[in-house]
Amino acid sequence: MTEQPARKTVVVIGAGILGVSTAIWAQRDGHDVILVDREGPAAGASYGNAGLLASSAVVPVTTPDLWVKAPGMILNPQSPLFLRWSYLPRMLPWLMRFMSHATDAKTRAAADALFPIIGDSLADHQALAAGTKAEKYIVPTEYLYLYGSRASYEAAQYSWQIKKSLGFQPTEYEGAALKAKDPAFSDQIGFAAAVPDHGRISDPGAYVTALADHVVASGGQLVIGEVSDIAHENGRVTGVRVGGETLACDTAVVTAGAWSGALGRALGLRLPLETERGYHVELWNPSKMPKTPAMVSSGSFVMTPMEGRLRLAGIVELGGLKAGPSKAPINLLRSHLAKVMPDLTWEETTEWMGFRPTLSDSVPIIDEVADIKGVYMGLGHQHVGLTGGSKTGRLLAQMMAGQRINLDMTPYRLDRFRGV
Repeated sequence: MTEQPARKTVVVIGAGILGVSTAIWAQRDGHDVILVDREGPAAGASYGNAGLLASSAVVPVTTPDLWVKAPGMILNPQSPLFLRWSYLPRMLPWLMRFMSHATDAKTRAAADALFPIIGDSLADHQALAAGTKAEKYIVPTEYLYLYGSRASYEAAQYSWQIKKSLGFQPTEYEGAALKAKDPAFSDQIGFAAAVPDHGRISDPGAYVTALADHVVASGGQLVIGEVSDIAHENGRVTGVRVGGETLACDTAVVTAGAWSGALGRALGLRLPLETERGYHVELWNPSKMPKTPAMVSSGSFVMTPMEGRLRLAGIVELGGLKAGPSKAPINLLRSHLAKVMPDLTWEETTEWMGFRPTLSDSVPIIDEVADIKGVYMGLGHQHVGLTGGSKTGRLLAQMMAGQRINLDMTPYRLDRFRGV
């Protein structure tokens, strides 16, 4: 008979997809959970993401050709990469570490590390949401990669070779076959590669909120407030400080996304964590919808059908946590849409900007803090936070329960950044 792990009080810091996933899996293991967030569930990137369970998005941005492409991308206003020049001096050390990973060996190593976290994301989320009111938001689907021509697709074969090596086999469409596949796109889209066994979330904010509601309905607590510190004595966590109060606990889990860096520093960690500012535009009651989520390769953005609207999400702006949103990324999304679906009309537009946490090697941290027993960290999922949130939360729950994990956790360890 399997011995049940000791019941613990677990404080999860951050109520995005990763935090609520960790909380649910911890509850299922029999622990008491307190979920803490500075604003509330789904207030950040878990609200504004592309709503895509992007299992095939295993190739990081830092491919070997980035050294050649990056300068032109930063200077080209039609590029999906923007930089706030006033922020450059502050982020330059991180940027150089980030660029150092733009080699073939490091790209393939990152893909190999990301695959176990995101490669079966549809099933992972279905398992997470089972028996909750969040189930209804998960929609199995294909994922289309759109190109102007077959030549553009062939030019992207480095990434596709890696995807294929990990089992993602696309079906190719062009000409009349592409039009029959999805007539929503203009003639500027001449080629598509469709990858099966993906998923989309029809309303990401509502999905994460429903999961958080399930935590509370299952006996957990939700605390709204800013975490200032993690208390510890004799090398073991004792509580989490929120405002003027300390929440006593046996275990604390940092899943605060782009805001995790400050807590890391309070724990004596130097994490090469930077913020990618992401944008979305939502078009409400559009005159037509793509049949499936689609990545427009020329603009590096995703179009995802959602409840009552079409969401365009993507674009990267490097500019930190403090500056307000820029108009140029939003305008670029609109410009690319006009080429892909020029006759589209809609009733209302909403816009959003949020923050993605990106580590210099594009691989998340999933680990216990070495010097403080009972403190765990899960962060740094860059563009695949929603996709990998369920699996990462399950892994964190298994770690805190002392369960055997059938996965080499070495790529996600904190000590890979020792000396940074």
